Amino acid sequence: MRAPGFWWAEKPGPLARLLAPIGHVYGAVTAARMGRSGIRASLPVICIGNLTAGGAGKTPVTIALAALLRTGGEAPVILSRGYGGGLTGPVLVDPGRHDASAVGDEPLLLARHAPVVVARDRIAGAGLAARHGNVLLMDDGLQNPSLVKDAAFAVIDAATGIGNGLAIPAGPLRAPLPAQLPHVHALITVGRGAAHHRVVAAAGSRPVFAGDLVPDQSTAAALAGRRVLAFAGIGRPEKFFATLREIGAEVVDAVGFGDHQPYREADLAALATRAEGRGAIPVTTEKDAARLGPLTERVPGLVILPVSFVPPDGAALAAFLAQRIAAARQTL
Repeated sequence: MRAPGFWWAEKPGPLARLLAPIGHVYGAVTAARMGRSGIRASLPVICIGNLTAGGAGKTPVTIALAALLRTGGEAPVILSRGYGGGLTGPVLVDPGRHDASAVGDEPLLLARHAPVVVARDRIAGAGLAARHGNVLLMDDGLQNPSLVKDAAFAVIDAATGIGNGLAIPAGPLRAPLPAQLPHVHALITVGRGAAHHRVVAAAGSRPVFAGDLVPDQSTAAALAGRRVLAFAGIGRPEKFFATLREIGAEVVDAVGFGDHQPYREADLAALATRAEGRGAIPVTTEKDAARLGPLTERVPGLVILPVSFVPPDGAALAAFLAQRIAAARQTL
């Protein structure tokens, strides 16, 4: 699924207003679910979630937090629902044995940086995760009440914020902002823009950490000045296309797919033909590459552009994590 463009307007348009009653019901149901009591896991739980439906940069943030925890002497393990994969789990992701059809694309990407457990049942997943680390990073799940969260981050795209401020399907919010913020301990803004100020203003005294998605320097240098065909099946493919332009690539063709959408051989054959016809280098994201697997060979010359979340004040973010983990351990 790709998020409709009207979600990201500053104010609700006619279609958003038409869908608002449905969004009100959806948001109320989600808000009620968020208010339920959860089970305390046997290790501290750090949740990296979204206020909105996808596309904020949650996966790079999760990878960055795992790195900060390792630097601080912790052994993080990531818990994912495994969206797009067929396994219900709990199962420890093995990139040598599992593919995206089994565990989803994001878990495969995350498994390069820390142990990853896929489980639809978060409580059962936490049990398995405790055997592979001492701090649980819950990838998504802000709206899932099954586990007590010792620190819950809401990741926000600074350029789009919460869009028109309405709940799905009228807007991108999973529940009304006032219903979600009480469950959030800190905000992480990704990228640049002013759209996030609305959330920051409503967040009150909650800490706000900022950072950018920084492309891999060597790959970026190799693409600068080159004609590229960009394709991506992520929450907001336009972000990836904009990144390519920012590094100096000439984007002569851009193709967006739905987030987590499986690629067919026909899709890749068409992309290869388009790239050849435009004299362009095909380029995609790491997340898409995880979903492609061996099918990458169907697109000759394919280049993968990795990006990393880089917070300018990583020490403050690490200190916040350490404080929340220490407080959690006093209750375990």
